[in-house]
Amino acid sequence: MVFLQRSNPRKRPPPAPTAPGPPPPPSATPSAPTPAEPSVVDAAAALLADAGCTLLVPPHLPPSLPSAPTFVPRLTRALAADPAADLPARLLAGLAAFAESPTRLRQLLLPTSPRSLSLARVLLSVPALQPGLLGLLLDKLPEHFDDDALDGVPLQDDVGRLIVAQFRWLDFLVDADTFVTKLVEVLSVAPPRLKKEIIGSIPEIVGDQSHAAVVSALEKLLQEDSQVVVAVLDTLSNLNLDALLQEQAVTVAISCIRTIHADQMPHLLRFLLLSATPANVGRIISQIREQLKFVGVVDPRAARSKKLKGKASATSTDGAILDALRSGLRFKNMLCEAFLKELKLVDHARDHKVIDVWLIMLIYANGGALQKSAEKILKSKILQGYIRETLFHQCIHGNTEIVKDNFMSYLSVSDYLLACKEDKAREFATYLFTALFEEFSDTFSRQELVGSLITHIGSGVSYEVSSALDIMISLTSNNSEELIPIASHITGILDYLESFHEDNLRKVYEIFCQLALAAGFNTSSGGSSVANELLMVVRKQVSNPDMKYKRMGIIGALRIVSAIADANAAVNYSSSQQPNCEEALGLLNMTVNSCKFVTLPLILLYDELSALFESNVLHSAIIEWVGEHVAEFDTLFLADLEDGQLSEKYLCESIEGELWMNLDGNISPVCVNILPLVSTSQQRSQACLQILPSQFLLLTTIERSGSEGSLGGINALLGCPLHLPSTKNLDESRWGSLSALEKKTVCHSLYFAINWIRELLNAFSTQVAARVDNVSQRVRDETAVKLLKRLRNLILLEILLNTLLKIYPLSLPELRYLGNYSGSTSSSKFNTGKKIEEDNMEGPSSNKRQKGRKDKAASDKLNSDEKLKQSTILDAFKRAGVTITQETKKASSRPLPSGMTSKDVESEANNPGELGHIDLMAAPVQLDMQRFKFRTLHVNCLSLLKYSEFQDSTYPYHESELPLYLYLLRDLNNKLDHVNPSSKPFFNNSQAKSTRAHCQKSTEDLLSKIQPLFSSLRKHLDGSVSMMKDRSDSSPDNWSSHSDSAGNPHIPYVMVSKSSIATSVFKEVLGCYRKLLGTPDLLNQANMSALKELLQTFQPTENFDDDLSEFRPPLVPSNVDYLYCGAFKMFEAIMDAVCLFSHILASDVLITMQSILNSIIVLLEKSGESNGKNMHGGCSKEIIPFVKKQLGLSAHKLLTSDFPNEDTENGWQSKGDLIARILQIYLRNT
Repeated sequence: MVFLQRSNPRKRPPPAPTAPGPPPPPSATPSAPTPAEPSVVDAAAALLADAGCTLLVPPHLPPSLPSAPTFVPRLTRALAADPAADLPARLLAGLAAFAESPTRLRQLLLPTSPRSLSLARVLLSVPALQPGLLGLLLDKLPEHFDDDALDGVPLQDDVGRLIVAQFRWLDFLVDADTFVTKLVEVLSVAPPRLKKEIIGSIPEIVGDQSHAAVVSALEKLLQEDSQVVVAVLDTLSNLNLDALLQEQAVTVAISCIRTIHADQMPHLLRFLLLSATPANVGRIISQIREQLKFVGVVDPRAARSKKLKGKASATSTDGAILDALRSGLRFKNMLCEAFLKELKLVDHARDHKVIDVWLIMLIYANGGALQKSAEKILKSKILQGYIRETLFHQCIHGNTEIVKDNFMSYLSVSDYLLACKEDKAREFATYLFTALFEEFSDTFSRQELVGSLITHIGSGVSYEVSSALDIMISLTSNNSEELIPIASHITGILDYLESFHEDNLRKVYEIFCQLALAAGFNTSSGGSSVANELLMVVRKQVSNPDMKYKRMGIIGALRIVSAIADANAAVNYSSSQQPNCEEALGLLNMTVNSCKFVTLPLILLYDELSALFESNVLHSAIIEWVGEHVAEFDTLFLADLEDGQLSEKYLCESIEGELWMNLDGNISPVCVNILPLVSTSQQRSQACLQILPSQFLLLTTIERSGSEGSLGGINALLGCPLHLPSTKNLDESRWGSLSALEKKTVCHSLYFAINWIRELLNAFSTQVAARVDNVSQRVRDETAVKLLKRLRNLILLEILLNTLLKIYPLSLPELRYLGNYSGSTSSSKFNTGKKIEEDNMEGPSSNKRQKGRKDKAASDKLNSDEKLKQSTILDAFKRAGVTITQETKKASSRPLPSGMTSKDVESEANNPGELGHIDLMAAPVQLDMQRFKFRTLHVNCLSLLKYSEFQDSTYPYHESELPLYLYLLRDLNNKLDHVNPSSKPFFNNSQAKSTRAHCQKSTEDLLSKIQPLFSSLRKHLDGSVSMMKDRSDSSPDNWSSHSDSAGNPHIPYVMVSKSSIATSVFKEVLGCYRKLLGTPDLLNQANMSALKELLQTFQPTENFDDDLSEFRPPLVPSNVDYLYCGAFKMFEAIMDAVCLFSHILASDVLITMQSILNSIIVLLEKSGESNGKNMHGGCSKEIIPFVKKQLGLSAHKLLTSDFPNEDTENGWQSKGDLIARILQIYLRNT
């Protein structure tokens, strides 16, 4: 094999040390020459003899020849002595006659001595003889074409090869053109054996002046015979070609890519890559990409073997091709740069090929600066959807031996993608890790892969950790038995448990439970080391007094319970299932006992149990045990009523109480006994109230699981009254006379009542959000009416508590686990709320010593938070034109441990004891500061947006229900903040952490439950606009007229402004709509139907096709682009209407219209068709200029109109901010 590289300056090799063979036998002696022959041969012999050479010797001996430097000049002079005699012709004639015998021909071709040249080779150095002798030898060459049987014999026995050897390394050629022409003619008819020999010898035969003819001849030869590609490429590599001929050679090679045999492709690639220059490198790379078809396909010869089927050996064609590419790219950065440049220009997924993936991996393996470039380009292509999983599938699957040499490169690329913040990149990394794990079954590769994942798990980056854990869950779910041998490596995850939030902890224990199940979870029969280690770790964590570890144990224990007691599990745990249930019950009992006397762990345990029963069907023994445990709910929290009245034993001596919010009247058998539990001095009683909501949630979950979804067995709890402090205590004169302890009792009673009602809404909204088989429509309607009344109760209680907290700042106890565990000890975590409450026992008038003790307790946390706080962030947002919502304001300032910022405490302390008038719909600022402690409303509660208290009313919209809908819309806005990335930066770390722990539902799940509410959003938007146009605050249909039916006590200083509530509803609907359009998952192909329904719901009532007449072809009404235009036109009409009385509201509408444009742009980008049309959704880029134009016109209309009086009352600074915001939109879209 001749290496594809240019040779050094040609150097004459010594002749082959070949001695003449033994004398031939008598039978081989040539026949006697004819009478004419001796005279010609003798004449030639005589001429040679005069120069010192003896030609006529025995056949088995070589001619006698003096040294060439002596012989050649002497013979040259002898031939030139008599020009008339034509001595060269006579000598050539004699030599031709002499060579008629094969034996004599061999004498001419073999060296005369071991270190000498042959006689023919020496005679070729005589100018007068060279042309004729070359022709003589070329004429003799075809006589030996049939010597195929001589393949593999030594050179001295192969006359054809001996003849070719005479042409090598000649000092000169007298008539090079004639010789080359005749050589090419002979070459064209030569057999493959000699053809390859001659082609390979061409660089040693012809001179530079003949290269053009040689290249043309070789090109023609390639067209006729593809078997000589390798020899031709070797020859072209060794020729010293000028730039023009080199380009011609490259063109010849490129033309062979498509037709060349697979085995010969590596040689072709080496030639092309070594021939690359700055002028042709782009063409070479482009042609290789376009025409190289078979990389990634298993060698068919290897596939024929059953043993090797589906694999490729290390020496396979694919491996050789990759080696050729690797060597070329490694030594020429120019090639790498040219390929990356070529790759950037590919802008369609269909134009990418498997070779692209391999070239990226080979460039990546080279390291250096180009590695970073390869990473960025690959990531960009993946995000654009141009490089897809199918390309990597063709590279990896079935090609273990080929990928093996590049395994670490594939793994490194997977690591890079997994660390990206883009979801699509991490999804691609998930596929790569899974594919590599499935393809490589050896222990080393899998250890490297698992080790890499564990590194990501310990990175501390939330999205990276979560994705890595998802991959591990996938691997353990599908390949758990295969992972058992390397389970010791997976246990490295346990080193990072302390840094995980609850969702990731669940994933960790899911991983270990899958491994333990595969190894055998029945510890009573020995079990497995994985199961034993897992159980040991969880028991230690549960028993640890530190909440940081206890929360791990609670989550781990319940995950183990769900794994080994799953009624639907297909795993055969042991000979019987009973031991597993006993194991689960024992673990569950131990966990409950360890949390029995500490509030927050018990709350976490109950909430986790509720979520477990919601998502899993557990063994009946587990359900029965938990049901018995929560059966004590009645005894702890309920009090019996006699004819709707409390008996004397439940009356509270310390503070007067009464029944609030009784929906069932005298038929109610019980009440929720809150006040006595709050007012008692026993800490145990107060702790009971902290776990009341979570225990009730668990109770309702158990009830629904045992009653096919119905809550009929506990329906009395929905309408029963609450035992709370008397409303007399809320009178201004009475409130000022209350002691600090009594004020605290009133506040805590209202707080616990609020969260009790929140859990009532969570529980019973499941009866109306979706159809339950054994719940009739009448019961559903009655339940919905009661839930709306409970919502009235909730609104009143929250605004009352918010008002009291203004004049009496108080830290409220935590009713849900917040996940804020870092840096906390057991005592500080479990008793933080209690300690702060004690410090606030005397209210805002505490002495300096108490205040100092409170500040000291919170100094570390306060100082660390203040370092992160930017005091002017809200002002910066305003200057940038960002809408500052109440949620943003809440998140921008970290509350003090007392539940108030220092500024709030100072301002409220100067105004003690005044309740004043209360706007029922005002934002509850004081509560919002401690909202993270409240029980969360579930998504099911939002279904109440569809219902009305007036089931039989002919009026489509009732303003008395606006406060209810406003409350729900605010909650919907908050929930959308958690799935909309544009909202996340407004949360500080603590709020994000507390929110994340209670937002476990996926975005898809949230969207699926919100989708039925789109029509309700439109209804409330239209209703609020109608009421704002009315501009009247007096109406018989007001809040008070319906508050009594909900059991609300009469509070004279509580009022509702019709115009302000309509404005608030309007803003909240706009905010929800903007956040929905800004939700990335809504723009995915899987959620296209939800997007269409959202747009379809917000369409104008009048036909707007005339406004779209500029589109050719016309937009199709069912397509997304038409729906986008319709939604834009609807909000355009609304803006024109509200602009008459409020520029502030009109600017909100304008921002909503901008969000429609943003959604269109993102949709086209996500579809990968920003330069054309999204075929799936029917969205064309042509609507972008149209929408931008209309948006600019709307902004201009606002800028040129006069401000209504309502807006100017807000001050000039507010007006300036408003104009800046509108001007920003105008400039962007004009």
